[in-house]
Amino acid sequence: MNILAVESSCDETAVAVVQDGRRVLTDCIASQVALHRLYGGVVPEIASRKHMEAIYALADEALETAGITRQDLDAIAVTAAPGLIGAVLVGVNFAKAAALALDKPLVPVHHIRGHIAANYIAYPDLKPPFLCLVVSGGHSLLVDVEDYTVFRILGTTRDDAAGECFDKVARLLGMPYPGGAALDQAARSGDPGKYPMPHTHLSGNPLDMSFSGLKTASINLIHNAGQKGEALDIPALCASFSQAVSDILVPRTMAALEQTGRKTLAVAGGVAANSQIRADLQRETERRGARLCLPPLKLCGDNAAMIGAQGYFEYQAGVRAGQDLNAYATMPLDRLPWV
Repeated sequence: MNILAVESSCDETAVAVVQDGRRVLTDCIASQVALHRLYGGVVPEIASRKHMEAIYALADEALETAGITRQDLDAIAVTAAPGLIGAVLVGVNFAKAAALALDKPLVPVHHIRGHIAANYIAYPDLKPPFLCLVVSGGHSLLVDVEDYTVFRILGTTRDDAAGECFDKVARLLGMPYPGGAALDQAARSGDPGKYPMPHTHLSGNPLDMSFSGLKTASINLIHNAGQKGEALDIPALCASFSQAVSDILVPRTMAALEQTGRKTLAVAGGVAANSQIRADLQRETERRGARLCLPPLKLCGDNAAMIGAQGYFEYQAGVRAGQDLNAYATMPLDRLPWV
């Protein structure tokens, strides 16, 4: 089954052709990173306009690269939520037009479900149930993946997402957008113990997370040093911050593994590319004899292949949308309006 998949939730326009949910025939991406770097972050209006400029030609490129025609497609899958609303609307409207013109089923996909499904591409033998740690610019979640379209959220951040904190701290340090990658690179040569960082303890659900205190402490440290004219050890600060984020994520993830009894841990989202977090997860899963699925870096960020992968399983579950499909800026992972 060939699915044409569309992703436009933020600043990457992406169109892919995915076969049977696991084989990627092509994944074409038009990146806007260089443009948004001028502003230190994503400008939503600019992102939407660039999506409109790129998406039609990108779809033609995807089909040509895959070596198939429009008639060879079986369905159109698209990110319908969550994301920058203008950006998501571009992808949704394109997918609706393509589905109508080609008389193909239209399959809406939740963006975070797509990130989880990137693991099916990286690990073709992976099947639910398994535990997944989702860490991205807008989400930090511990998800029990009971089946391909059945998810149970075990823990989430009560404030900021881990990725948002990485980007904010990197920006204050003068690092180029996207800041998380630059901060990770700097951290590799730093001393993670030089700058003490707070570790938040929450009441209630022990699997919930909080990153706002860590972000505030880091911002205050940077501002205070600037006001006093003191030089910061940038690599050490980046290493200390990365270690603190990992210290929030990894123990809770291990606790979730023990709580659910799952033997496989998958990781998803852009922050899954962070070297400290990857190393700590590798060490802790090995200690427990659990399998760790870490997608390659190209599948951690936004891409259309992951949408095609999840789109296949949504299609198999009977998920369809009509021409009244709308885009959503926010939406829970486990409660979808089109199901």
